[in-house]
Amino acid sequence: MKWRVGFLIFCFQYIWNTSSSGAAYPQLPQILINTHYDPPNDGELIKVNTSNAFQSALNTAELGDIIELQAGTTYIGPFTLPNKTAGTGWIYIISSAYANLPPPCSRVSPSDVIHMPTLVIGANNGGTINTASNAHHYRFVGIEFKPVAGNFIYNIINIGNGETTASSQPDHLVFDRCYIHGDPAAGSRRGILLNGAYLSVIDSHISDCKEDGADSQALASYNSTGPIKIVNNYLEGAGENVIFGGSDPSIPDAVPSDIEIRCNHFFKPLTWMDELWDIKNLLEFKNAQRVLVEGNHFENCWPNAQSGFALLLTPRNQNNTAPWSVVQDITIRFNTFDNVAQGLNMSGYDAPNISQRTSRILVQNNVWNVTNLGSGGDGRMFQVLNGPTDVIFDHNTGFCTNAYMVSDGSPKTDNFVFSNNLVSYATYGFIGSGTGTANTTLAMYFNPNWIVTTNAIIGGSASGYPSGNYFPPNNTAVIFEDFNSGNYRLKKSSPYNNLGTDGKDLGADIDSIAIASAYECELPTVLDGPPVDEFIMKLYPVPADNALWIQQKYLLPGFIQLEIFNPSGQLMYSAKEKENNHFVDTSAFPDGFYVIQIQSMKNRVCRKFVVSH
Repeated sequence: MKWRVGFLIFCFQYIWNTSSSGAAYPQLPQILINTHYDPPNDGELIKVNTSNAFQSALNTAELGDIIELQAGTTYIGPFTLPNKTAGTGWIYIISSAYANLPPPCSRVSPSDVIHMPTLVIGANNGGTINTASNAHHYRFVGIEFKPVAGNFIYNIINIGNGETTASSQPDHLVFDRCYIHGDPAAGSRRGILLNGAYLSVIDSHISDCKEDGADSQALASYNSTGPIKIVNNYLEGAGENVIFGGSDPSIPDAVPSDIEIRCNHFFKPLTWMDELWDIKNLLEFKNAQRVLVEGNHFENCWPNAQSGFALLLTPRNQNNTAPWSVVQDITIRFNTFDNVAQGLNMSGYDAPNISQRTSRILVQNNVWNVTNLGSGGDGRMFQVLNGPTDVIFDHNTGFCTNAYMVSDGSPKTDNFVFSNNLVSYATYGFIGSGTGTANTTLAMYFNPNWIVTTNAIIGGSASGYPSGNYFPPNNTAVIFEDFNSGNYRLKKSSPYNNLGTDGKDLGADIDSIAIASAYECELPTVLDGPPVDEFIMKLYPVPADNALWIQQKYLLPGFIQLEIFNPSGQLMYSAKEKENNHFVDTSAFPDGFYVIQIQSMKNRVCRKFVVSH
């Protein structure tokens, strides 16, 4: 069993939900959006050369049609997506030079604009794209969206029209390999306002979302029930690169839910430090649930309009009309945070407005480089305020300049776990307002159901700390592979190798971070030695519905062991097979991600697949 658990962890599906602590683990997203590129082939191809013709095409096209915009041509908006009732499938809006764009699952860059048509909008005219209620099943592929030169725009793309019921939301909209940007001088408030359901932004580049005097974002969502997919994008925003919440939803009880945020680069240009834009955070949740934040790179955040935390989990009943606002079931794993003034700030409740309690937060296998960038920050790695519940920090590697954990406020935090982490003590270590050690802070701000164990606190002292932790005097004593170059793997000679409560190294699993951060599209990931050719295989259909077929190129000697696990590590299927074609009945599998693991006499491999009924 030990090899199985270790290998599945290496495939970034953790089987640690059997923790002996009382802390509950978060639910992962229950709905995952399939964005496989599959253009219609039975409908009309509508070629459009002028702005008026584009809106006319949007009005008359049926589901199953393709609207082709001419690369190098500018189309002046605003344009509105109507609700369609005729036809089946999707309407694709694509570039005439699609063949010259990067292939599906590859992120575009500004240099690809020569192969794109351009949609522009002037100030005070809405977005380039707007939506009617119930507009659905539109996919934009290889399009540039921007303001008219010199103009400031609130929402370059404006999804949602103030809907007051979940059933009237725009839904099933995809922005695929698009270049969306504000004016380089004037900026824009948002790249895309994502107020709808089944919305996806993939493989795109969003930049120059910046404003002086107000928050600005690459992506924002507040009047939405989800699901939302944000995968493999470059995301640039001055206020918050991405935010959920920030304004109260007009749909009663709406909480953006089932959110997938993977393999993105969140970035704030350092040149903005000398400019007037309001700078806050890289990612913020004010109203969201069932969120997976995985394999992202977060880079550059400094104090300006706030104190420079990269990541915020703070429920906000923003306008005091949404007391149901909540931040819960958030999984943050396999990410890297570089050159940020402060790391993560978490609050249990809003104040003075009423919100629900922050709960079930997992922060696991991340690297945190908290450099106290800029001036006016504190260099704190983690801050836990106002009594959230079921909060787990596990297997993080982090370095900071002030304190690795700070707590304050009431009520007390419940079911707090801090385990298997490798962090710098810095100046103050684990403190709270009026408390100077971990023990006094835990007594003042945490209920006694906490677990703080098996951590290595670099430069700290055992005095005032719970027993069962380790205190290497400096980075050299940890024995990293190459600390100075940022290689935070532990050498085999490290005293903290295999010392975790799960038998793994203390700190983050750096190899799994590398795997989770490398976005691949339907490609096998072979993890365990040559030969690899024996595992050339095909999984179909994608996604699977009631059946999954596994076809291998070669017939292997002996039996193979085939196992399928859900994201919590639960074994869903197991069989020994002799043939090179395998059938798995997935009709009883809930929708979501799964890992299939195959072991032969010489090798092992894992593949991800999706079930969607």
